Amino acid sequence: MMDSLILPFNDSQSLVISTDNSGGIGLKEKDLVHVPYEVVGYYSFRVAVMECLASGGSPIAVVLQNFCGDEAWGSLTKGVRKGMDEIGLDLSITGSTESNMPLQQSALGLMVIGKREKGLGSKETSNRKMAIVGRPLVGDEVMEQQQWVAPLSLFKWCSELEGVRLLPVGSKGIAYEWEQLDPQGGGIPERIKSRVDIEKSSGPSTSFLINYPESLEADIFQRCGPLILV
Repeated sequence: MMDSLILPFNDSQSLVISTDNSGGIGLKEKDLVHVPYEVVGYYSFRVAVMECLASGGSPIAVVLQNFCGDEAWGSLTKGVRKGMDEIGLDLSITGSTESNMPLQQSALGLMVIGKREKGLGSKETSNRKMAIVGRPLVGDEVMEQQQWVAPLSLFKWCSELEGVRLLPVGSKGIAYEWEQLDPQGGGIPERIKSRVDIEKSSGPSTSFLINYPESLEADIFQRCGPLILV
């Protein structure tokens, strides 16, 4: 089940609206995870744009709802543009900052708006291969274990493969998302269960599921390297 909203726009296209939010992550004293706002902006953009791409959308704009304060805006947008650069995008950014009521913790809402050609429906997922790319990480782990974060550029490359379907893993964990992508399948293999916590939150989609035809397996394995578990 995708988290994006698909809305008819005209005779040939639909709008794809994908969102992410974070709270208690930033530079305020009472934040639970202390990182620069550039990092907050980057990872929020990452989640929303992955959802957009997974839904078949082509991103066209970004909207920020900033509750971190006026001084954070430049760093937040810098992080968003870092994400854009990784996947070759140059999108307009708009949004709003809550500057009347200062909050004790940082908070951010981010929306990616995209467009999708009509008739682009869900791809067949049965009787094919399933794998995990990246590892589920959350909180401080995201910064401490960067080597296991699936690169945004890798996700975009996978999204452009013919016959491939992707699903970013979020706070509900791998087991939940696996069932959404492969409801008729035989479950998650024991070799995957023995290497990752399939119930754990994957935070800002540090991992994703890939459903693919066997004919693409060699190319996918070569590109993903040690990040892929099957």
